[in-house]
Amino acid sequence: MDKSWMEKRRGTREYFEGVNQFVEFAAPSARNGNILCPCVKCVNLLIQPLNVVREHCWASGMLKNYKVWKFHGESAAATPATECGSSHVQETQNPYGDFHGMLHDLCPPHEIPPEPMEEGPTAQCPGEGPNDDAKKFYKMVDDVDKPLYEGCTKFSIFSAIVVLFQLKTLCGWTNKSFTLLLQVLMDMLPSDAKLPKDHYEAKKIVRDLGLGYEKIHACPNDCMLFWKQNVNLEACPCCKASRWKTNEASVASKHASSSKGKKKAAKILRWFPLKPRLQRLFLSPDLASSMKWHVNGRTDDGVMRHPADSDAWKIFDSKHLHFSSDPRNVRLGLAADGFNPFGIMSTSHSTWPVMLVPYNLPPWLCMKRSSLILSLVIPGPTSPGIAIDVYLEPLVEELRELWDVGVQAYDASSKEVFQLRAALMWTINDFPAYADLSGWSTKGELACPSCAVQTESRYLRNGRKFCYMGHRRWLDVDHDFRKDGMSFDGSIDTRLAPEPPVTSDIIVETEHLLGRCLGRKCQLAYKKRKRREADRSGWKKRSIFFTLPYWEDHKLRHNLDVMHIEKNVMDNILSTLLNLKDKTKDNYKARLDLADMGIRSELHLQRKSDDQYTIPAACFHMTSSEIDGFLQVLKDVTVPDGYASNISRRVNMKERKISGLKSHDNHILMQQLFPIALRGSLPSHVSRPLIKLACFFREICSKTLTVSDIVTSEAEIAVTLCELEKIFPPSFFTVMVHLVMHLAAEAKIGGPVHYRWMYPIERYLSRLKSYVRNRAAPEGSIAEGYIVEECLTFCSRYMEGVETIFNRPTRMIEESTGVVSIMTLNNKEWTQAHRYVLFNSENINRFREMHKRLIEDELRKGHNRNVSDAIIYKHHMEKFCTWFGGHVRMTFSTY
Repeated sequence: MDKSWMEKRRGTREYFEGVNQFVEFAAPSARNGNILCPCVKCVNLLIQPLNVVREHCWASGMLKNYKVWKFHGESAAATPATECGSSHVQETQNPYGDFHGMLHDLCPPHEIPPEPMEEGPTAQCPGEGPNDDAKKFYKMVDDVDKPLYEGCTKFSIFSAIVVLFQLKTLCGWTNKSFTLLLQVLMDMLPSDAKLPKDHYEAKKIVRDLGLGYEKIHACPNDCMLFWKQNVNLEACPCCKASRWKTNEASVASKHASSSKGKKKAAKILRWFPLKPRLQRLFLSPDLASSMKWHVNGRTDDGVMRHPADSDAWKIFDSKHLHFSSDPRNVRLGLAADGFNPFGIMSTSHSTWPVMLVPYNLPPWLCMKRSSLILSLVIPGPTSPGIAIDVYLEPLVEELRELWDVGVQAYDASSKEVFQLRAALMWTINDFPAYADLSGWSTKGELACPSCAVQTESRYLRNGRKFCYMGHRRWLDVDHDFRKDGMSFDGSIDTRLAPEPPVTSDIIVETEHLLGRCLGRKCQLAYKKRKRREADRSGWKKRSIFFTLPYWEDHKLRHNLDVMHIEKNVMDNILSTLLNLKDKTKDNYKARLDLADMGIRSELHLQRKSDDQYTIPAACFHMTSSEIDGFLQVLKDVTVPDGYASNISRRVNMKERKISGLKSHDNHILMQQLFPIALRGSLPSHVSRPLIKLACFFREICSKTLTVSDIVTSEAEIAVTLCELEKIFPPSFFTVMVHLVMHLAAEAKIGGPVHYRWMYPIERYLSRLKSYVRNRAAPEGSIAEGYIVEECLTFCSRYMEGVETIFNRPTRMIEESTGVVSIMTLNNKEWTQAHRYVLFNSENINRFREMHKRLIEDELRKGHNRNVSDAIIYKHHMEKFCTWFGGHVRMTFSTY
């Protein structure tokens, strides 16, 4: 179709006829007689009747650079780049991304009632004039079309700023370095180049693409928020603390006549509203389709690969059919943890970000950094403790609204408006934060939240701490260990396994805690009164999440963190086996506790003289040569790049110890290296249960789980923990060791643990820490850095030709030089790689046998061997590709 009329002057005969041709072309794609209006005022954002679109284009003019009518039924490949001889066509097809499409998705189309058009050259589109947000958007549309300088064909003003800011965020440039770069570029480029002068001006342009946040003042003692009905208060009505910081200079010179400066709030909560962020998840067509993956793309074969396969998800869906009927309704997980934003251990400061995980996404997107949503930044310098409920009030109120009413959203994949609702599934946190969010005290006699009041604990008088044993309760009723008292705690155990606390009991037990102030000063007074009354209740508060209408219906509300449990168990084992000073769980105090309990007399302290005792060797003690052999195995370990840190550097052969292990190092040690290094170092009755413990963690952390396998693992871990009770002293069994008993039960309810542990959250905290450039305002730096990265993450989905978080290349290390290099395989190398896997992997032997049998069946039916061979081979290799997980790209053009 000839589109040269778009360059003609409005009012000419050719222009009028061209508009009529456009309307006729777009009519077949109309819905109920309405299409998107491409006039310069509506810019393909308003849906109008066909006759109104015709009048708009006559009166106001059609978008000059709208050469490919992709929103009106024309394919993007239909119009060649040189059509109409326009020099602007190449500008719209930016080599760095589809910025027109991004802006169109950013402001989705919506319908407005038609109104009569004015006549004459001053005619305007229906409705009132554009507001400030609309003006900003039209300015961005204009910047997308304008070249960076006269004659530039690769960059528009908008794309240049976005690409530069993308590189700044990706590479961690400082604000000053970005300003210096802009100044140098302005000197290099022609004088008419339209670049911002500094970082501040550039950020204002980029922030128009993003979403903002709100500042809410808080009581310095965490009693309340100065929000809603309390927004005008000057002091906390509970603790009487001032809302504002004390100006020491004005206090010292209070008789001076100088004017007071602007008041500064003592504490500021930064709240990132959730509704617009959930709406934005559906603005990109690809991401909107991914948000429905749990219904449209998930394989339901009884194997748990995603939280949607778990009992918790399915039971919630069965109880709330109206919510589950629309797959676009969002399931969220809440993660909270504190960290020191300065990275200096000598400085005590704890900032608490609260993040949300959208579980609608498929496994390869769900726990990625780009999918996490920052909701709150709770200020330091101290941890909020159980008063975190005070800071969660804005988020919880928004979650209630999203459940009761929802919010109107536009689905770019189906091009329709719907009512979006959301529900919080559970929380993800380490064990101390578990207490803050759930309200159950995770210290002392009743530290286990799963056993609750039935927690089996014993206070060790000499070690001055509690131990948590009694794992015989989870064994079969006729198991031999139940009657073997001397090998355990000296008693016979016939009790049944404790049941998790019931929701109705929680509500009754926390009734007296409602309405109590959670601030620090009020908590001190409450603890003193509780001590006087000898209250043994494990509850410190009723969690704010119980105000959500559906929270009582969840089977799993708070997750035990496998990451920290595994790390603490590994630390206990290594420090005890290697007998590390001040860290081992087997010392003279532990031997005194054994004597107090009257068990394992062979391990009691032996008198050497009047004031000296010796500690007898235990079966788990390694000799010097065994320690050397154990550590040498770890010293010689070499792992692939990116698999783990260099664990060999943590091994000190001279001092016979291993130290400085991170959480992931303990993860690799427990599941991969520890069973290998342990063989031959200890007697079999000691090494066997330790290896079984390592196998349990490997099974529970698998990417796929089945209920039958989990039930088997749960029965085996009970026996393993009982065997460890026979070997190690009671001081070994901290609450973290005891919590291993409950991991299988939670996996059976919640599904694979890698959706419910802290690894992705801890990595994200490291990213937030990198935003802190102003040490005087760490929380403000985090908020501003997140806002910019959030909008650039949205832009990255449309960008090409530049590195983003979605297309970062994998790293490869040259063995000779140690330099990071990038390797891209061509088609021939891909074919060679996948053939090597096919012919050298034993995992596909069963596919070969199946292929052979099916060919024989086809030959019996009289089919041609060559044809049947090719068809069946291709079919089963495609099945193998799916099973293999997409790691090897399979091509069948040669078959």
